[in-house]
Order: sequence, then structure tokens, then C-alpha cells
Amino acid sequence: MEYEQIATEAKDGILTVRLDRPDRMNAYTFRMRAEISDALDRADADDDIRVVVFTGSGRAYCAGADLEQGAQTFDATAHAAVTGEPEPAPEDFRDDGGKLVMRLFRSTKPLIAAVNGPAVGVGATMTLPMDIRIASSDARFGFVFARRGITPDGCSTWFLPKVVGIDRALEWCFTGRVFDAAEAHEARLVREIVAPEDLLDRAYEIAHGIAERTPAVAVAVTRALLWGMQSEPDPWTAHRLESRALHWAGQSEDAREGVLAFLEKRPPNFGLTVSRDLPDHLRSWPAE
Repeated sequence: MEYEQIATEAKDGILTVRLDRPDRMNAYTFRMRAEISDALDRADADDDIRVVVFTGSGRAYCAGADLEQGAQTFDATAHAAVTGEPEPAPEDFRDDGGKLVMRLFRSTKPLIAAVNGPAVGVGATMTLPMDIRIASSDARFGFVFARRGITPDGCSTWFLPKVVGIDRALEWCFTGRVFDAAEAHEARLVREIVAPEDLLDRAYEIAHGIAERTPAVAVAVTRALLWGMQSEPDPWTAHRLESRALHWAGQSEDAREGVLAFLEKRPPNFGLTVSRDLPDHLRSWPAE
């Protein structure tokens, strides 16, 4: 797939995905979702890629949905008329931001959001399934859906309360107001704030800590377990699935290497890969 609305660069085990419509403040389109999904497909299939970092070109991260269709921007019937595609029945309709978020959620590689500027609407919700979010002091956030006369997208009614708590999620979504990086940090929407010129360096520092010191397969399974347990009412499912993962991992080459490297006081050389060695029963969620 030729990329028109994102730019990618792979270096030292890290794939950088840059939302790349700076003249439109990286406003989100269906095309952008398709390109991001394609980049994630490639990353999951490439064992040399260990971490994916997302950021934006220019002064914005993502200003939300592109409103070039005006009043009909969010009208599925109008969209079908323009594209000539059949309009799905209401019960079959799936919001495009949700499609992107679910693809991000299924990633086998850790995802880091380096939010360099305004991130509103889908620009904010797309960061929620990412594993680590850091922000420039220039960043701004807004779950602005109510101000546009619509309801939240991107599975954010599931993710946002888990990240910041139900009362904060409700207030942000009810008011639709835009808030600064300091409030995002205080609410734990982002883990830290850094100077704009240091943002990517900090993201890469975190990414290198994952790529250079941990095994790919164990990280992929850990990511699935931690996210998957968010909807479980008690620890029993976690106990069952962790036990199955540990039963497999404990007999693996990576487990032996991790212990020997520690005892021998040397850097580990993990050899298992996600594409080749991840067992089928650990490859998808929920694992059974």
C-alpha cells in the first residue's frame, strides 16, 4: 500500500508512524485508518520491529475527523451516497475510529503515543489502546464529540473510564472541552510531559528499553494478558491464562536464556520471534 497520509520509518527495531497531513493538522480520514492498519500489519509480520511509536507531523498530533464534508461528515447515509457503497443496516454499522482502535488493540507489538500537539476527537481516542502515552507540553486533548452533536467513538466508552476513572471520563465527554497536557497528566491520561524538542527522544528511550532488554514473544503475550484482564470480574481467569502462558514460556529457549544471562551477568540474546514461535493458543485473545 502506498502511503499518502502517514509516513513511516524503521530504525533499530522501532517503527515510527507519523500522521502526515500537516496542512490539515493531521485530520483523520478513512484513508488514514487504512494506511495505519496496513503499517500495523507489516509491523506485526516483521520480527525486526519490536515497538511502534506514533506521532504527528507539524504542530498537531491529530485534530480529529476531517470535516471537509461539512454538515454531513458523520452521516453514514450521505457517505454511502458519495462513495456508491451500500449503506449498512444500523445494527451492522461500525464506526471507523472504532475499526482503527480495534486494530491497535490487536497489535502484537507495544505501542507508544508521542503526542506532539492537539489530539482531539478520534485523535484522542486512537491513543487509548496504546500502551504508553507521553505528551509534549504543547499537547492539548479533547473528547469533543458532544460539541459536534455526536456520541463518542473509538471504543472510548470502554477505554477512557479504565484509564482516568468514570467521573473524569464523564466530565470530559459531557463538556467536550479541550484541556492541556498538565490536566491530562494529573488524570493519568499521559504518563509524563516533556519539552517539545525532547518528545521523540524520550519516546525512543522508552522503546529501546523494551526492544533491547526484553523478548518479543513474552512481551506480546504480556500485552494480551494485561489488556484482556481489564474486563474480568475476578482474578480466576487471569490465574488460568497466566498459568497456561507460564507453562509454555517456562520451557522456552527465551526462559533459559533469560536466567542464564542473569546468572552470567551478561546481556540476554533472546531468539524467539512472534511470527514463528508464538503458539496458536497464545496468538489471539481471549486465549483458551
